[in-house]
Amino acid sequence: MMNWTSADRGVGPLTAIAHFHQPVLARCPPSRRGSIRRVSLRRALGPFDATMVVIGGIIGTGIFVNPYLVARTLDTPPLVLAAWVAGGVVAIIGALAYAELGQQQPQAGGPYVYLRDAWHPVVGFLYGWALLLMIEAGAMAAVALNFARYTLRLVGHPDANLTAVAIAAIVLLTVINYVGVRPGSRVVNASVVFKVSALVVLIAFAWWGESAPDWLSAGRTDHTPSGALAFGAALIPILFTYGGWQKANTVAEELRDPQRDMPRSLIIGTLIVIAIYVLANIAYLRTLGLTGLAGTETPAASVAGLWLGTNGARFISATIAISTFGFLNLSIMASPRVYFAMARDGAFFPALANLHPRFQTPGTAILLQSGWALLLLVTGKYEDLLNTVVFADWVFFGLTVAGLFLLRRRFAGRVGFRTPGYPWLPAAFVMVAICVVFSVIREAPVRSATGAGLLLLGVPVFYLFKYFSRAGETTTPAD
Repeated sequence: MMNWTSADRGVGPLTAIAHFHQPVLARCPPSRRGSIRRVSLRRALGPFDATMVVIGGIIGTGIFVNPYLVARTLDTPPLVLAAWVAGGVVAIIGALAYAELGQQQPQAGGPYVYLRDAWHPVVGFLYGWALLLMIEAGAMAAVALNFARYTLRLVGHPDANLTAVAIAAIVLLTVINYVGVRPGSRVVNASVVFKVSALVVLIAFAWWGESAPDWLSAGRTDHTPSGALAFGAALIPILFTYGGWQKANTVAEELRDPQRDMPRSLIIGTLIVIAIYVLANIAYLRTLGLTGLAGTETPAASVAGLWLGTNGARFISATIAISTFGFLNLSIMASPRVYFAMARDGAFFPALANLHPRFQTPGTAILLQSGWALLLLVTGKYEDLLNTVVFADWVFFGLTVAGLFLLRRRFAGRVGFRTPGYPWLPAAFVMVAICVVFSVIREAPVRSATGAGLLLLGVPVFYLFKYFSRAGETTTPAD
């Protein structure tokens, strides 16, 4: 183990240096050490697994639907493609910054750790608070219902009980991830390989088939040609479609060689997604034309239907069903590591810091998230939560990348991956994040204000947990 100087220790007990290089028990408040078994997360994931997590975290259902929104906003095919390329540039800049952060601090919880150390522990807590109570659990409920909808449509029973199938999917994937990170990773790998293959087939059909007349040059003619504001508006759904690369950072402590594999997986995985997204949009435009793409809310199904007829709809239903199943699995696999890291710091329920003695997974954290998602699913309240915190993802994206400026100074003596174009590229990413957040707030001010209120409710909760943690330290003798 490396020896740290007094200057290193002077940055505080919650810094990454102190956290990563101490055993779990040493990092926890003394009052909680007795309840935490001497078990560590299992380093079972290799570079292929990490890359699949990156791709699986980004590709959900957005690429099968959102392109029509962009085509409605911009009036020429080159502008549409330029917007998807621009969104990809923003995504790769973000991935590069997360690659540096992930290599320097390869800890469970990923973004929570970076926000905690760069800004303040309460900022990291708010990320986990929003993730559990609103973002991830709500998304799990919505994605599970989408999986049920497309699965039942595929098997010819669209009127069957959607909720029952969605519940079964969450329960099944919870069990899989509870018994080990490796089984969960296998589900991720299989689903990513399938949906990427399906998109490649869709792209190939579009390239081999007959194209729409003047598909690259024929645009819309009106009195309001697309300008900078329209281009910026088109970027909003694109950037949300590109989000998700940070999932790999949450499982960094379970990579066999995070210093090597974290940067590689983030960069390679994000570049693969950019290529797929741009080629998919070329396929949509080449087959449907700009007007046709803007006129359908299901572009992937429309393209597949042209080449495969009724089988095309089944092909897309199967692809989306498997894509949503894999995305749901990744939510259950990755996000509980955040709550585990919070509890390990004494900032959340102590039981969440326990690892299963045999499976080496944060089983209690997995059960908590899935249980909350099931409650939201059954009550139908998930949409209310998701609609109020739609801007939160980019709030934390921006804060995390901005935190790179602070953490790089703190880790000035370390060697390893460095974000190219620093400081200009990370600064540009932060500016884009600010624009996205303000755009969403302007579009839905009431919902955004409600979401901000729900988010800020986490502040007193954080200090309540810390109060009880300190109280436990004063009544329990140190080891």
